[in-house]
Amino acid sequence: MAKSSPAKSKSKPKKSKPAKSQPSDIKVAVRAEPAASPPASGNAPAIDIGISGGDRKKIAEGLSSFLADSFTLYLKTHNFHWNVTGPMFNALHNMFEMQYTEEWNALDEIAERTRALGFNAPGSYAEFIRLSSLTEEPGLTEAPDWREMVRQLVVGNEAVARTARKVLKTADGAGDDPTVDLMTQRLQTHEKYAWMLRSLLQ
Repeated sequence: MAKSSPAKSKSKPKKSKPAKSQPSDIKVAVRAEPAASPPASGNAPAIDIGISGGDRKKIAEGLSSFLADSFTLYLKTHNFHWNVTGPMFNALHNMFEMQYTEEWNALDEIAERTRALGFNAPGSYAEFIRLSSLTEEPGLTEAPDWREMVRQLVVGNEAVARTARKVLKTADGAGDDPTVDLMTQRLQTHEKYAWMLRSLLQ
């Protein structure tokens, strides 16, 4: 007796929408929960600054990602300061130095705001790589030309600005005015840097 073949399904498979492509220097950041500071010994009171523990934790999570983005952008800018070549060397060498110096000084304020909320700040390369939405750029083995350096820093500054805007929204909803103020300052800085750098390519 001949075996009957299984009936073919009449339903057509659904076509999946193509995923939106991202620049190669932007990646999906991994979210991680910051650890609360160890309980203080002695008679130190619990944190009571008018923001709930849950809101403080959400803000600290956002600040951890923002710190990772900021550190990665700082490192990339410093890398390009060292390794830039070509006819724009002097102008870009000086511009990159001005930007990475300001970015480095801002890292402390971001980390200390996280600590003031009662949570640890990320502080290792492994943590920054895991949390950041930016990719690193090699310097020892190869370096892009000055136009690609500028393009990457435009993209990087805009990525940092997007992260800052997310943290600002969370902080504003929780009534965390100091974090809102800090994120507003960082937004102004990174949007200005993106504009200045983009102007070099226009």
